[in-house]
Amino acid sequence: MALVYWNPRRETESLQHQITRLFEDALAPRSEQKQEYMSTVPLAEMQETPEAIHLKLEIPGMEAKDIDVQVTEDAVSISGERKSEQKSEDKGETKSEFRYGRFERLIPLPARIQHTNVKAEYKDGILNLTLPKTEQEKNKVVKVQLEPAA
Repeated sequence: MALVYWNPRRETESLQHQITRLFEDALAPRSEQKQEYMSTVPLAEMQETPEAIHLKLEIPGMEAKDIDVQVTEDAVSISGERKSEQKSEDKGETKSEFRYGRFERLIPLPARIQHTNVKAEYKDGILNLTLPKTEQEKNKVVKVQLEPAA
């Protein structure tokens, strides 16, 4: 058996290095590609009730006719395109942080739905979808078998 000497200084330096790396990773600016993806894809909020799945998406600055929503029994696909407004100015400079272009998002659903009975409402940049569950999903109960501890 080999004898290993404990060096508290080395342990402290290792811990300090790990903490520094953790903060650098957390505070480092996101990559340009990840920032662009996050700013073009609609943010979503999902709530599941016994009767339905309620999906809310944030899609500001668009009209309902420019948003395409497709629903299957187990997923929702949202796509569209934010078009830039062409402004002609003779003088001055325009800077913009707005993102323009095509976006698409596919959201898998936690339960099967009646995709022919979906209700949708788009108001003030928020798309609300009510996705009723299939009868099999509504009545799904799973019996858990308990075994005595040894």
